[in-house]
Amino acid sequence: MANPKRGTKAGGAKGVQRVPKRVYEAELLRLQQELVKMQEWVRSEGTRMVVIFEGRDAAGKGGAIKRVTEYLNPRIARIVALPAPTERQRGQWYFQRYVEQLPAAGELVLFDRSWYNRAGVEKVMGFCTEEEYWQFLHQCPTFERMLIEAGIVLRKYWFSVSDIEQERRFRDRLDDPMRQWKLSPMDVESITRWEEYSRAKDEMFVYTDIPESPWNVVDSDDKRRARLNMIAHLLSTVPYHEVVRPAVTLPARPEPRGYQRPPRDLQKHVFDHAATLLAR
Repeated sequence: MANPKRGTKAGGAKGVQRVPKRVYEAELLRLQQELVKMQEWVRSEGTRMVVIFEGRDAAGKGGAIKRVTEYLNPRIARIVALPAPTERQRGQWYFQRYVEQLPAAGELVLFDRSWYNRAGVEKVMGFCTEEEYWQFLHQCPTFERMLIEAGIVLRKYWFSVSDIEQERRFRDRLDDPMRQWKLSPMDVESITRWEEYSRAKDEMFVYTDIPESPWNVVDSDDKRRARLNMIAHLLSTVPYHEVVRPAVTLPARPEPRGYQRPPRDLQKHVFDHAATLLAR
């Protein structure tokens, strides 16, 4: 169980005023409109953009990604959430499978966890050796500088959640059959390894919070506040501008040329479930 004294400081579960739903929804929609403008700028300018979402389990990364991409074109804005590496991938250079996911010109890639797995879960759970861990911390800043020098716009966000709020979210998942799939054995293990993950995160920041690609910390005990803050920050750091799209006009529908639709009973239609609801 979490220490009841934790999470009560500024930024903790009890120290955050929740953003009212009305305020949240209005501002979120405005920010999402700006994200669409940014997407069009990425497309028209041939920009390559990478946004990394990291943080503890249940910190709100997935929810933030959903709100970022809700109105974006999936052909331009792509979410990458890689599974555990295969045996072959474990024999590759560590960054290799992430390089394969980097954007081409005119694309935005959002990493739901990224190469920083090595500095977090792999380090804490013993999935990598000490040599592999320190090699990562040594190579990562160089790797990210290479991406930036190649013209990739790189942004990194760390979602910070208190232990009390994390445990509350875990318990909510435990009692909700629609979200139980989100509670993995690794999530449960993270409760007993809170301090190990804290030390790993602090050490990761020491080596990878560099001027060229700094970490941006998002306090996420209030998910609404976290989403608004993260999206607003991202927009403020990208020099996008509104791109005027060519005007689209619908052509006149041509005159009928004798086509007749086949009888409906020749096709298999889905059952009208909605009609049963309206009949109640």
